[in-house]
Amino acid sequence: MAARPPFPSSSVLHACRRLAAALALAPVLAFGQPAVDAELAATREMVRFGPDEALRRLRAIESEARGGGVATRAEFLSLYSSATRRAGDTKGALAVADELVAYGRAQRDDGALAKGLLARSYALFEMDDLPAAHAAAFEAERRARATRDVPLQVQGIVTAGQTFQEQGNYPMALARLQAAIDLARTVRGDEVPLAGALNALAQLYTDMHQYDKGWEVQAESLAVAKRMRSQGRLAIALSTEYGLAIESKQYERARKALFEGLAVERRLGARQMIASSLVNLADSYLKDHDYRRAADFARQALAAGTEARHQNSISTAHVNLGLAYLGMGRVAEGKRQFEAGLATFEKIGVKPELQGVLVEYGAALERAGDYAGAVAAYHRERRISNEMFAEQRQKAVLELQQKYDTETKQRQIEALRQDNRVQSVELANRRLQQRIWWLLAIVFALASLVVGLLYRKVRQANAKLEVKNLELKQQSTLDPLTSLYNRRHFQDFMRSHAQAERRQHNGGGDDIIGALFLLDVDHFKHINDSHGHAAGDAVLKMIAASLRVVLRETDMIVRWGGEEFLAFLPAVPRRGLDDVARRILHGISSQTLAHGGKTLQVNVSVGFAPYPLAPGGTPLSWERAVNLVDMALYMAKSHGRNRAYGLRGFANLERTTLEAIEQDLEGAWRNGFVDLVVVPGEAPEATEIPAAAAKTGS
Repeated sequence: MAARPPFPSSSVLHACRRLAAALALAPVLAFGQPAVDAELAATREMVRFGPDEALRRLRAIESEARGGGVATRAEFLSLYSSATRRAGDTKGALAVADELVAYGRAQRDDGALAKGLLARSYALFEMDDLPAAHAAAFEAERRARATRDVPLQVQGIVTAGQTFQEQGNYPMALARLQAAIDLARTVRGDEVPLAGALNALAQLYTDMHQYDKGWEVQAESLAVAKRMRSQGRLAIALSTEYGLAIESKQYERARKALFEGLAVERRLGARQMIASSLVNLADSYLKDHDYRRAADFARQALAAGTEARHQNSISTAHVNLGLAYLGMGRVAEGKRQFEAGLATFEKIGVKPELQGVLVEYGAALERAGDYAGAVAAYHRERRISNEMFAEQRQKAVLELQQKYDTETKQRQIEALRQDNRVQSVELANRRLQQRIWWLLAIVFALASLVVGLLYRKVRQANAKLEVKNLELKQQSTLDPLTSLYNRRHFQDFMRSHAQAERRQHNGGGDDIIGALFLLDVDHFKHINDSHGHAAGDAVLKMIAASLRVVLRETDMIVRWGGEEFLAFLPAVPRRGLDDVARRILHGISSQTLAHGGKTLQVNVSVGFAPYPLAPGGTPLSWERAVNLVDMALYMAKSHGRNRAYGLRGFANLERTTLEAIEQDLEGAWRNGFVDLVVVPGEAPEATEIPAAAAKTGS
């Protein structure tokens, strides 16, 4: 497991991207108190790499800095907020940032106000209050543009660009960061703004998966850092290079950047960066299955994280050490380390990362043969997922309630105004109202009685109708034998789901995908012929129950027809498809069924693929995707049963057609046009068979 770097799937983005922007772009001081301003300038670089020492030096000059001019006091409070946040006191950092915002507004100084808003944005970002962080970032950009401080303007534009990036608005993010670079190039004698803007643009290109452009910008960013002869800038640039190399799957280059960065960080004494780099080194060796080295670096990361009091590094180091021990067969030690890491993640309350760790924990335990522990981990992950969903739903409800309350108050105000306008008219008509009051009261009483009787009858009829409708809906969507969804319900669902799936394919990430699994009972006709159709029905019920256990509540399980079942998983890690197939095979084959005095044991054959499938970048319809999965199932049947064949992707499409692949999937596989994976029912690992080997029948 990697530390949290500068990219969505790595680590520096959440932990240090905005701080790097703040430090990389901080303007040069030239205020009016030479001794204090010189000390602030000397402390600025220390904030990122030695926050505790930076706080000590800032406290030593606090009284002089607070008593100085607007620029000196603003710079002091900005650095104090950053150092406090880096030392782990995010709430304290936010309080200092708010003090600077109030001071800037009171002084009507756009420069001081922009710095305060930037510090506030960084603190709120660390606290995961993204709406408030984004609002502060955009206002900071506007205030910075109103000053003549070009480095501060660059910092504001870069932060606004990163805010657009966090919102997924890549065109606006790209425009902002390119504008920041153009503006930074106009600064003479100071390359700090340019270094920060280039670093941010390299991260954006990585996030957009435009790796060629990312490497072009990264090359210039690294050259600028070396030209500045700043160990801090070099460490930041190497950290960005690691993330870019990892995302572009250049693992050796990533590891080289880690070792180079680690050497620089040790010279700097940047304890938090050292801990993150050691965590990432452990993760890189885990990917190579070099568990001994992974364990060694994980232990070093644990010691470094403890020294730096960096909870994220400590928890991730525990998880990596647990993975290494499990890989070496030291199951008890591995589980202890995993539980220690999970406890730290729960303490800091980062539920999305906790959910990912639990998925990784379950997969590791499953590979180690601890199926009971794996199931427990998956259940814990499911609880976290449900809690996150409930929190998001509660937040949406609160927002709607606030909107409703506001609209209600506006309507009440308008109603009061209207009441005031008609009050004079009502006074004039009161005598007439008194004369007809008794007549209206009698009419109203009679009407109320009639309406009440009718309303009661309507309610009773509606209640009966609702019950009937629910019964009819259940009958139309569920299979009567297995109580699973039927084929018609799945077809209706996919027709409404297809547009959303296309949006997910166009804008979603690469790690979490959908998937289709189609399975067929092996030798089902023999079961019916030998033991009767009642035994066959019992087998189908047993398989339905097994699928409910091995799959999640959010997954759709369908009786596709006869002895065929289909499962649609809307969200699953891409690298976890083989594990799902293995759980299905094992979960069914491990069950036994007592019927007619005999014990029955059945296996299934499985075909599966990610969904949506997008050969050449164009998503296939769900019908064609199911057809390809059905062909993969047929291959599992024809190659010995009790196994799963998975379609991972396509290759060399310019030499064939999709129609030819659909007509003969096995031939396409043998000719190297598709990538298949085989998951045997008994083997502990998935087996990939290269297309070249398939041609020779090996």
